[in-house]
Amino acid sequence: MLSQVDLSAALDKKSYSKALLEAQLELRSLALRMYRQQRPAIVVYEGWDAAGKGGNIRRITEKLDPRGFHVYQIAAPAGDDKVHHYLWRFWRRLIAPDEKQLTLFDRSWYGRVLVERVEAFAQEDEWRRAYREINEFERQLGHAGIALVKFWIHISPEEQLRRFEARKETPYKRWKLTDEDWRNRQKWDEYETAVEEMLARTSTANAPWTVIAGNDKRHARVQAAQHLAKILTDHVDVEEDS
Repeated sequence: MLSQVDLSAALDKKSYSKALLEAQLELRSLALRMYRQQRPAIVVYEGWDAAGKGGNIRRITEKLDPRGFHVYQIAAPAGDDKVHHYLWRFWRRLIAPDEKQLTLFDRSWYGRVLVERVEAFAQEDEWRRAYREINEFERQLGHAGIALVKFWIHISPEEQLRRFEARKETPYKRWKLTDEDWRNRQKWDEYETAVEEMLARTSTANAPWTVIAGNDKRHARVQAAQHLAKILTDHVDVEEDS
């Protein structure tokens, strides 16, 4: 799947500004309908280090009522999360008392078959079993009436290196670059194998993956916003203008 992505796709600044604003306003309207109809949705963001997941999420939520969404930035499990099944920490965030119409995950339960697989934090039988567990988990979300949208933001190793170097040279971005990022980069081929298997085994009818070409951040942001708007349009009932 990754080899078929056209990483040359790009938008000029003027086209980007117009297309993004149109998609953001549509998302705002859809979020209001979701609130009225109590139709929740979950958006999962995965992708390479420095792929632009955070910036993409900011553009998705920029025009939304902040009372209607929540963004979870997922790191290594700690505390109670560490002693429970890996899906437990996601279940408990989905049933938070301040229920939101839109829940976004910057990294997610797919860490089990990505970083935990490659770095051997999970045994082989554990991460292999996770494909079945994740598919069942996502089916349950669908049965509960939750729309699930999954993005993988794909960039080339050359583009990742360019962004790493830019972060290193920019004082206010330097905090984003860690030793772990450089170590992960050395295992690009191993991660690519894991990503390909993840996409193949967990892209289902009710929860397919959408691979976003991310070498051009403008293109990636517009593509994600437009795709999300399309999915949410199918998720809500048509309402007559009042």
